[in-house]
Amino acid sequence: MTLDDRFTRDFRETRGDQPLGTRNEIVTGPVTDWATDFSHLEPEWAADPYPIQDDLRQRCPIAHTERFGGGWLPTSYEDVAAVAYDTERFSSRSIIMSNFRPPRELAPVGGTPPISSDPPFHHDARKLLLPVFTKTAVAKREEATRALCHSLIDAFEGRDVVDAARDYAQYIPMRVIADMLGFPPEDGPHFREFIENSLEGVNLPPEERMERMGQLFDYLLAQIRDHVDNPRDDLTTHLINAELYGRKLDPSHVAGTMALLLIAGIDTTWSAIGASLWHLAKTPSDRERLVAEPELLPTAMEEFLRVYAPVTMARLVKEDMHWNGVDMKAEDWVLLSFPAANRDPAQFDRAGEVVIDREVNRHVAFGLGIHRCVGSHLARMELRVALEVWLERIPDFSLHDPAAVTWAAGQVRGPRTLPLRIGPA
Repeated sequence: MTLDDRFTRDFRETRGDQPLGTRNEIVTGPVTDWATDFSHLEPEWAADPYPIQDDLRQRCPIAHTERFGGGWLPTSYEDVAAVAYDTERFSSRSIIMSNFRPPRELAPVGGTPPISSDPPFHHDARKLLLPVFTKTAVAKREEATRALCHSLIDAFEGRDVVDAARDYAQYIPMRVIADMLGFPPEDGPHFREFIENSLEGVNLPPEERMERMGQLFDYLLAQIRDHVDNPRDDLTTHLINAELYGRKLDPSHVAGTMALLLIAGIDTTWSAIGASLWHLAKTPSDRERLVAEPELLPTAMEEFLRVYAPVTMARLVKEDMHWNGVDMKAEDWVLLSFPAANRDPAQFDRAGEVVIDREVNRHVAFGLGIHRCVGSHLARMELRVALEVWLERIPDFSLHDPAAVTWAAGQVRGPRTLPLRIGPA
């Protein structure tokens, strides 16, 4: 099979003889009791999940729900870490808790390797990406990222109020990832749509969700074919040419990894940038201190990552078992709330407070275990540069209307709209 042959047909067309997975009834509406009926897609969770998580940690450390076909929510650092490290009993073949469970046969690769992969395949799939995300490789992107941040703020001239989420935070990782993958920078609006469909469209009717996800893979396949015809020095060409076990990657592996980088590489980072700006806008003392002491920013940044960790991951239980006092069934979801783990008072002093000069900060915003975020160096660089440039250029800002701030629902939480007033209130 030649290189071109892999992508002449849509790889999805060859899946007709594979198991279809299982679907369950979509359940929405108000939560009756978070301990027995939780849902990370309801408005009150999106608006402020932390009091809910704190309450559960005290009275029901491992919550349960019948929604999504059945799932569990551990809220202590110890329990979240235990699941994250236990690849023998928990599978990563689907990391978005939804109303669809892909067939077991999809393991160990999963749909978006390596984040959806189980050992031993995971190790080898992840290793393909490591050279692209080293500190050295990331450092080469800092100058362009800084220039982008300045250009975005230049565009604010003459405006008293800006949406720091849509007009600043969201553009930064969209441009960085587009450059890495070799995608047209003007396709950014498509990326925003793909992200919202993937992470917030979980409770859509199955046909609609499949159609929307199909749009993402239609786009990726078009980009792959363009790169096959016009190779260049970027991550897409790297994946097309990469070999594993002595042969080129399957088309589904190439497209799945690109989907992972496009979705996870963008939303997580723009959420972290937006949440940090939201905190500084509503906390003048922290904002003023960072303006006066810019050398404190790397430490403060880690605290923002701890307190406003954007990412929650899911696992699937492999077999029926009794685990830490609860009876888990095969194919139950387990929702790994790294935000809840990061606010566990058993692990962090003053866990619910933002302490921007916190010196010891072993947060888990980037996950734990073999699936710890491969792009953490890139995310940290983007977050640091975005905040450095903002504070340098706009040292005085505040929330224009706190009630107008909206947050994403689902497993990546960050501001979707963030109206800020520039200059004195």
